[in-house]
Amino acid sequence: MDEDRSPTKLEYYDDMFKLQSTATLLSSFLVRGGQPSDKGYISNPQFKFIVEDVRSKDKIVYHYGHFENSLDVSIEKGAQVSLSVDEDRRRLNSRLHSAGHLLDICVRNVGWVHLEPTKGHHFPDGPFVEYKGVVPQNELQSKQKELELEASSLISKGGKVSVSILPYDKASELCGGSLPDYIPKDSTPRIVQLGENPGCPCGGTHVSDINEILSLKVSQIRTRKGLTKVFYSVVG
Repeated sequence: MDEDRSPTKLEYYDDMFKLQSTATLLSSFLVRGGQPSDKGYISNPQFKFIVEDVRSKDKIVYHYGHFENSLDVSIEKGAQVSLSVDEDRRRLNSRLHSAGHLLDICVRNVGWVHLEPTKGHHFPDGPFVEYKGVVPQNELQSKQKELELEASSLISKGGKVSVSILPYDKASELCGGSLPDYIPKDSTPRIVQLGENPGCPCGGTHVSDINEILSLKVSQIRTRKGLTKVFYSVVG
């Protein structure tokens, strides 16, 4: 594989619902495995490649999937191709991703201010947000209902979801005065902000208004070994 490549341009940074584009094929290779992501297809007059997963490594985006109606397709480097994103899947991913950030806001609003987000899984196969910190077992049931009520209130009020690439200091200010340690201080992080709430660094796709999340249901909360995991879903 050719290692001398320019970073892939992420067009959704400028328009999160641009679903059609064109590109130049650089290489293809056989691989197995994957995790749910945006889906769609890559095509030209010679082939149609069904995209089942998308991964990023060293600023290069790799598309994984299979060729439609063919087991042996010969494609050449430099071929011009069309890119199409599955709109329904993109919208679902954007709702789930935005709902995960909304959940962070709700967690603070119901009084769990000591919980610190550590990671989130915002795809359809069991979305959750994990937090550093624990909560009393006797609070779980009541707080689960509070989280859903708070989410419902915020969704009904709505609010613009903005995404900006900012200098580190400005990004830190927008995120409540600090950024995670993994973000270099000389970088320009991409920050998502839901309404007037503090922002957070994120490279994914999102809805344009909080009310487009439609709903957020908390299905389970688990707290153990110093961590609290909140599972959620979106309906509608």
